[in-house]
Amino acid sequence: YESWMNCDVVVIGAGIMGCAVAWRLQQRGLGVILIERGVPGAEASSAAAGILAPQAEADEPGPFLALALASRRLYPDFVAEVQECTGMDVGYRREGTLVLARPGDQDEEERAALLSRMAWQKRAGLRVSLLSPQDLREAEPKLAPCAAALHFPDDHQVEAEKLARALSLAAAQAGARFVTAHVQRVLHDGERALGVVVEGEIISAAQVVVAAGSWSSLVEGSTLSPRAVRPMRGQMLELDTRPPALHHVVFGHVAPGVSGYLVPRQDGRLVAGSTMELVGFRKEVTVSGLLRLLRLVEGLCPDLAEAEIRRTWAGFRPYTRDALPILGPTHVRGLHLCTGHFRNGILLTPISAEAICATITGHWTQGVEPLDLLPFSLRASLDGNLAEG
Repeated sequence: YESWMNCDVVVIGAGIMGCAVAWRLQQRGLGVILIERGVPGAEASSAAAGILAPQAEADEPGPFLALALASRRLYPDFVAEVQECTGMDVGYRREGTLVLARPGDQDEEERAALLSRMAWQKRAGLRVSLLSPQDLREAEPKLAPCAAALHFPDDHQVEAEKLARALSLAAAQAGARFVTAHVQRVLHDGERALGVVVEGEIISAAQVVVAAGSWSSLVEGSTLSPRAVRPMRGQMLELDTRPPALHHVVFGHVAPGVSGYLVPRQDGRLVAGSTMELVGFRKEVTVSGLLRLLRLVEGLCPDLAEAEIRRTWAGFRPYTRDALPILGPTHVRGLHLCTGHFRNGILLTPISAEAICATITGHWTQGVEPLDLLPFSLRASLDGNLAEG
């Protein structure tokens, strides 16, 4: 092979995660090349709903919730900086998130589950309140009646597609170079990273970051096993509800196997999602998937039965067996992983970028509280997968 280019850091994958990493590294004075086989941010980054809801989705305290809360704390300043750098609005909204109890015979059981979640989160110092049916009607009059709901005022949303575009622009403006190509393999001698092989030529770099989302395990030389990160298909649809039917992000379920979320946008668009299907790299939108989403929409908000369907799509979440991201260095010096973020890639973008920068430069950004990345290491992921059999 002949050396084609050289840089300080090669980032494989120019989705929202790769672009954020590149942007932060360029700001620290390192020269970055981003390699993407297609359009930057066109895969999971643009397919995501953009929910920033660590509390609404948390079943228990632990390292993952700590990581998610740390990233949420960074979000307001992160968004402000992205918007200031690029002049682009990324649709960041702070109305909060609702989690609904399912109506029906299990009202009391559902309400008890919400109360339990509220109790441990309040003990952890997090803001959450219980809404009565009347409170919920006042907050969201078009929702179907239910026994109770939790309101998480600090769980917000962003438009993922807009953020992905803005971050690619921010990275480019900071000096990152984009290369459209297929990475054949990460080049290393077993002890240290040397760069990547692209179309028979070498891009030399002492640091390599694998941020290829659901495709990360397919990158030869990444140190990931073939099944460490797999694509979890999510089907989604977007409705036109002008004027906006809802103000809050809403999580709920209407029947066994029929659960999900509704995400209202400022202009009246409303996103409904999402299925979770391990079907390989098949991106079809299916009849059964859409039926589940339509039942969810009509069950949670009956008025939307007459809403226009604007579009449907599917994307791949990078799934790991323990549902935890793989974040940080590998046993190969200079080779780092930033993948496996599953359903929380958009939420975890700011803290993941800071973590990768810290592992490469040796220090965290001033004002960002250092985090223990051990629970998200490749070794921890392997141990968790072995424990599950």
